[in-house]
Amino acid sequence: MLPPPLMLERLRSGRDSIHKGEADRLPAPAPGRATRLPAGRSGAQRSNWARQMHRSCIPIANLRNYQVPDGHNRLLKGAPMPLRRQGLAQRRKTVGHTQESLADRLGVDRTTVVRWERAESEPQPWVRRGLAQELQVSVDELASLLADVADTAIRRPERLVYALRNPRIADLATVTQLQQAVDVLTRQYNSAPATSLLPAAGRLHTEISHLRAQANGEGVRKALCAAESESALLMGQLIWDASQRYDGVTATAHYKHAASSAQQSGDLFLEAYASLRTCYISLYGNQDPRSGLAQATLAAESAARAESKALSGIALLHAGEAHAMLGDRADCEQALSKAETLLSQINESDPGRDYALAGQFERLAGSCYLSLGEPTKAQQLLQPLLAHDFSQPKLQAIALGNLSLALVQQRQVEDAVTTLHGAIDIAERTRGGGAMNVIFRVIKELRPWRSRADVNDVQERALTLVTP
Repeated sequence: MLPPPLMLERLRSGRDSIHKGEADRLPAPAPGRATRLPAGRSGAQRSNWARQMHRSCIPIANLRNYQVPDGHNRLLKGAPMPLRRQGLAQRRKTVGHTQESLADRLGVDRTTVVRWERAESEPQPWVRRGLAQELQVSVDELASLLADVADTAIRRPERLVYALRNPRIADLATVTQLQQAVDVLTRQYNSAPATSLLPAAGRLHTEISHLRAQANGEGVRKALCAAESESALLMGQLIWDASQRYDGVTATAHYKHAASSAQQSGDLFLEAYASLRTCYISLYGNQDPRSGLAQATLAAESAARAESKALSGIALLHAGEAHAMLGDRADCEQALSKAETLLSQINESDPGRDYALAGQFERLAGSCYLSLGEPTKAQQLLQPLLAHDFSQPKLQAIALGNLSLALVQQRQVEDAVTTLHGAIDIAERTRGGGAMNVIFRVIKELRPWRSRADVNDVQERALTLVTP
């Protein structure tokens, strides 16, 4: 998958590839900012759905050495990211602007204004003069408003705060609070943009590692190793997703860290899950099905030792996808059959039962048949998922994207476009890297029909996923 600016350039030009050296001619991002290209349209020309877009992409260079900003203390209650530039928001209200009206005046999306007020992004230099005029302040006064970032973090339990200051007194109750914080962020990941969670997750991971290094007592140290493994797994997921599945190197480093910590804690399940996550990067990031197959097989074997039929079944589903990517239908279907059997045998004692989701077999089996060049079979598996109540919207967007792909490959263009709009609806909210990949693959395959109004409309809508 190309990084967003390259994908955008390719879509606009109508070409299938980016030529050597072309990336160097694209606009370079300002230091510390997400890479973006101009949208080419004024705010007044954008439709209402475009104003609901949320752009949340961290540059790959920043993710490789991600450091947690100071003041990100909001990780225990599961609340959304709080408003932090209160002075900027108050000034907007004082002059009578809503976020929507200010966005219209400046020709940006409403969510761009939201991110400014949450201190998640900075106004670009060419926007600042107009912003100052609308707020009826000087450029210098605007700079002061932007610099006034208040930490409105939720207070953390006193036990945890004290333990962080005095690491050697950390006990199992402290570890439980840290694990609860990881669980909160993990649940949020299923429906929230990864970049909105990275600061809190990074700080949490650093704190767990700090406590583990100074833990007093074998029992506490092992428990902290398990918590460190879980937080490293979360960091790997967030970084890979925030980079739209482009930065597999940093994510893999976190997964290796997770596996090492799991070994130290003696947690076979977490070790197997870290291996499975590494398999995802080989399959869906590096497009290396042979490595992915080896890793999925290893994960299935490790999960069996951890007595988790759920995780073994999931690993075999991805082994099936690796076989499909290699064109081996018989081996693919054999792996799918074994996976289906294992997933039907999950019981309450299985440590991985929460990872086995309803509709998971159909979603991955459908993806397998797409790789095998059998869109009709893929549609048969994916179509029933339209009525399915997904607990993880990011996975729902992937399923809808794959169904749209199956439809367009059967030349059912109208149904494909309708389904793709559903995938984009979810991607607008969640910014899931997997969904973005599938969406742009569908857009590419819709090119022969780009003269149609509905196809042109959905392509324009997809472009807003990678523009401000």
